[in-house]
Amino acid sequence: MQKIFSVGLAQMSSTNRRAENMASAEALIREAAGRGAQMVLTPEMTTLMEWDRTALFDNIYPQDDDPSLPVFQALASELNIWLVIGSMAIKLEDKIANRSYVISPEGNIATHYDKIHMFDVDLPGGESYRESRVYAAGGAAIMATTPWGNMGLSICYDLRFPHLYRMLSLAGACMLTVPAAFTAVTGKAHWHTLLKARAIENGAFIFAPAQTGCHKNARGETRKTYGHSLLVDPWGDIIDDGGVDVGAIVAEIDLALVEKARSRIPSLNNDRAIEISNKV
Repeated sequence: MQKIFSVGLAQMSSTNRRAENMASAEALIREAAGRGAQMVLTPEMTTLMEWDRTALFDNIYPQDDDPSLPVFQALASELNIWLVIGSMAIKLEDKIANRSYVISPEGNIATHYDKIHMFDVDLPGGESYRESRVYAAGGAAIMATTPWGNMGLSICYDLRFPHLYRMLSLAGACMLTVPAAFTAVTGKAHWHTLLKARAIENGAFIFAPAQTGCHKNARGETRKTYGHSLLVDPWGDIIDDGGVDVGAIVAEIDLALVEKARSRIPSLNNDRAIEISNKV
């Protein structure tokens, strides 16, 4: 199994207009591939950034009818890359799946993952999020097999639930994806710290492509995302940071660093199942 390859992260500022987002995503994917990336990842809600429920339902599709997927599949095949679409909104019967796709260089959907943890919160300043009103939570942790090793999938708010990443790492993941649309407030406070922690805890690479900038929904309401797409190595060192501008970052990944980190801090081998007891 190959140990060294190049990864690209596309940092986007998606809008509530699918065609505009598709053009931006394609340009960034092509840029990253042109700079040598063998795997390219896009952020959460790549194709549509819309949180008005009615407008969102009116502009999304079931997986088999979604017009964006065939475009991404053809692009992966043309560029001969592994392509991870951080997430897309996929219509279910009465709710929506926040779904990440892993597409092979043959243009096939290798696997997909539905975001498990829903962001339901009231923030200082009046912002309120209720993902569970619109989205159906996924029920399974998912790992993709690539030529370089196993890759555990997650999306945004999942980052705050370390047991998911430990489960994936214990199952053999050496890479972990965290496509996101972190808010500017929570991103500034926690984004770098949490991503570095997940890398250190599991001795794994973190690939975290992000949304950035100001986004507007159908009612004219705005939200700001934090940006700072990150590549983090298994020791917790930041390989590259995308800052706040739309663009792509590309870096070489040496998976030998996973074994090196895990041999120095063998927390996966030392992990133990513990029962809680109230006995004295």
